[in-house]
Amino acid sequence: MTETQNSKQYDLEERTFEFAKRTREFVKKLPKTTGNFEDGKQLIRSSGSVGANYIEANESLSKKDFIMRVKISRKEAKETRYWLQLVDIREPELELERGKLVQEIGELMKIFGAILEKSK
Repeated sequence: MTETQNSKQYDLEERTFEFAKRTREFVKKLPKTTGNFEDGKQLIRSSGSVGANYIEANESLSKKDFIMRVKISRKEAKETRYWLQLVDIREPELELERGKLVQEIGELMKIFGAILEKSK
């Protein structure tokens, strides 16, 4: 692997990690409702799975395993977007924050899609 590929791999691992951290901070600010408690748990799980599966992809032993893990990362990203859209927000400031997180997860989904296209 070239140095550029290595740094891109690391950057995406770091980017997905930062996204999961930002998502956790966002969940802490949500109104304390039963729905948000349950949806927030799901949001935290799926946001962490995006990066965890990407790390697994980078440690894969075969191309087939790599592709499967990246597909799982993309699937978890889609699920994260779903939970982000479902949580109940009552403050404009949180709505802005949600919008930024939705934009970031959309970009990550596109990146995973591009990785899959190049891996064919």
